[in-house]
Amino acid sequence: MDKNKLLAAASAAMLLCSCSSAEDSSSKDESGYFEMLGEAFLEAGNVSEAVTDFSALSREKHGYGQGIQLDDKNRPAGALDFNSVYGKYSAKAINETEDKTITLTFDQGYENGYTAGILDTLKEKNVKAIFFVLQDYAEKNPELVRRMIDEGHTVGNHSVSHRSVPGLSEAECREEILGLHKYITDNFGYDMTLFRPPMGEFSELSLAVTQSCGYETVLWSYAYADWDVNDQPEPSAALKKLTGALHSGAIYLLHSVSKTNAEILGSFIDAALAEGYTFV
Repeated sequence: MDKNKLLAAASAAMLLCSCSSAEDSSSKDESGYFEMLGEAFLEAGNVSEAVTDFSALSREKHGYGQGIQLDDKNRPAGALDFNSVYGKYSAKAINETEDKTITLTFDQGYENGYTAGILDTLKEKNVKAIFFVLQDYAEKNPELVRRMIDEGHTVGNHSVSHRSVPGLSEAECREEILGLHKYITDNFGYDMTLFRPPMGEFSELSLAVTQSCGYETVLWSYAYADWDVNDQPEPSAALKKLTGALHSGAIYLLHSVSKTNAEILGSFIDAALAEGYTFV
């Protein structure tokens, strides 16, 4: 989306909010502001054909996983099925392309001392990634978030407080997404457009609300057990898993708290490039 349009949309929403009377402002919480902000982003064209009638949408919680079943192109059936069912809500778990591309993503729940090294490796290899941050992470590590932005990476929205979004009301879901959006815009001058729901949990309703906020939902087509800092995978075995899972349109989820990931990232990038893949 055109950044000027998004900034104009945000400004319009803030102007609308400021035009309300002091009496009205004191009696309202921020939900009205977040609703107007989402509508302004939507009007600016961040996503198209968004669902606006939520009344018939299911609130049933789903926990996403790509599964172990693969097609003849090594693509996980779970990711393809997710796209097929939920793509209408600007949601995806895989990029459906024949091109040998990989989107590298990191979830930034908290800082464990490895992100700077990960950024060093990405810079050395000239690879860009998506970093999905929480508000607490951004507040505690502004220098790392600034570096992500300055070095051309994409900063994604992982919510304000890591609450499971399918269990929230529509207003609470908006606040989790647009509250962090406002924080990042205010503090870094950067507009996020991609959302990854905490724990990969979603409902049809939460995906539609996310879309109505002007966001795309991005899950993943490959992830492995890398998040337990006290039980890290053995590096050579982990590298074998990552390279063995290569497939066109892949979206890899890695956790930056992982010592193993920091160690093998450069080798994984080299191996993928050697197989003819490009990072997008």
